[in-house]
Amino acid sequence: MHFLDIAIILAYLVAVVGAGAWFGRRQNTTSRYFFAGQQVPWWAIGASIVATETSTITFISVPGIAYARGGDFTFLQIVFGYVIARVVISFFFMPAYFRKELATVYELLQERFGPAVKGLAASLFVFMRTIADGVRLLLTAIVLAAVFSSMHLVAGTTAISASVIGIGLVMIIFTLMGGIEAIVWVEVVQLAIYIGGALAAAIILARDIPGGVPAAVALASAHQKFRFLDFAFDATKTYTFWAGVIGGCFLTMSTHGTDQYLVQRYLCTDRPRNAAKALLASGVVVLLQFIGFLFIGVLLFAYYRPDLLPNYATLGTAAPFRAADQVFPDFITRHLPTGLSGLVVAAIFAAAMSSSLNSIAATFVADLYSPIVKNRSDKHYLNVSRLITVIAGILQIAVGLALMQQTQSALNTALGVASLINGPILGVFLLGWTKRGGPAAAFTGIAAGLATVLAVAFGTHIAWPWFTVIGSLTTLVVGSLVALLKDEG
Repeated sequence: MHFLDIAIILAYLVAVVGAGAWFGRRQNTTSRYFFAGQQVPWWAIGASIVATETSTITFISVPGIAYARGGDFTFLQIVFGYVIARVVISFFFMPAYFRKELATVYELLQERFGPAVKGLAASLFVFMRTIADGVRLLLTAIVLAAVFSSMHLVAGTTAISASVIGIGLVMIIFTLMGGIEAIVWVEVVQLAIYIGGALAAAIILARDIPGGVPAAVALASAHQKFRFLDFAFDATKTYTFWAGVIGGCFLTMSTHGTDQYLVQRYLCTDRPRNAAKALLASGVVVLLQFIGFLFIGVLLFAYYRPDLLPNYATLGTAAPFRAADQVFPDFITRHLPTGLSGLVVAAIFAAAMSSSLNSIAATFVADLYSPIVKNRSDKHYLNVSRLITVIAGILQIAVGLALMQQTQSALNTALGVASLINGPILGVFLLGWTKRGGPAAAFTGIAAGLATVLAVAFGTHIAWPWFTVIGSLTTLVVGSLVALLKDEG
């Protein structure tokens, strides 16, 4: 990369901070800071959902899935579940969000089970989101570190550490000033930037591969990379039709239906119909986007030709790279033309700006802080929200630094963490909608769900798409049994 690329990247980061400052002029109430006055159009919410859901992990990890030895398109089976869940949420979950003025989705649990259950669910969300977005921050830092290395400025773990801290600070400042309004509108822009950047990279790849796209397709076909359906009844395999449709559906019902990170975006519009349109439209875009990023992985395989390496079958699955997440960043920083390389890296940074810090702050203040510190002014709660934004950002930086040595796909890490926590939370929401059970049933169900899914995750080889299914159904069944035995209802 050249200094022109660095200038483009820095200009983007400055623009993001500038956007935060511009929107920050209006962030004088908690309602504005967390919900943008409920004035955001549905199409912008839809773009924000896509950007939030995919972001850096899609840009980096998904191409690596298709590139890796034995990799193919079976990841798409998970996306089938994503789409099905959107239909369920739109028709059955969405109306509940707008029946009364909510600050967070967890307030629905207080209506059914009381403040303690709400506080537990909110705490689990804060913990899970901090870990998952620390992974996202690390992925973006890997790209910036590759930029430093390509320019011989600094390399290795020092570059990654510095990148995690630098990007994390930009994210904190941007979110601190601009609130959810800045996040949503910057996400609209970032979606266009990183899709455009991915298309540009794909075009360059196709141009530089001997024989072009036809040769890449032929090579990928010979290695069975276009296989996308696997009907095996094997719970230890990550990407099967059953794990995708069932596990992907439950995961998305939890992340898009009971997770404040996504639900907060629905609450930025004024009615359930608009929120449902945004969510359904995002499903179409997400499916097409995943197909595109997997195809980039095919092009990367044809470009690097790892299959020609001696003893390829015995090397690491991402050979010649340590991890599959490093393949696309290497191409971007070493092989794209000057200027375009900087634009694509800026696109990756754009994807990283889907900050969860505002959602964490909203959840902490509404569900954990204000029930204890009552009857304070709105300005007081706004100031606390900004303090929590900074603290949460620092914790995400710490997570990114702690996970630097991992070698598995960051996509699997992030989704695996989300699946562990979101399952029991989804389960207690389902229990609430059965109209049976009280606090004892909810607490016992959540405890059983967490214990079961943790035992499965760390004591068996069952794949992560099943974690949400196991956690949510265990919570629902155990909670229902407790309600029956105690005659709660």
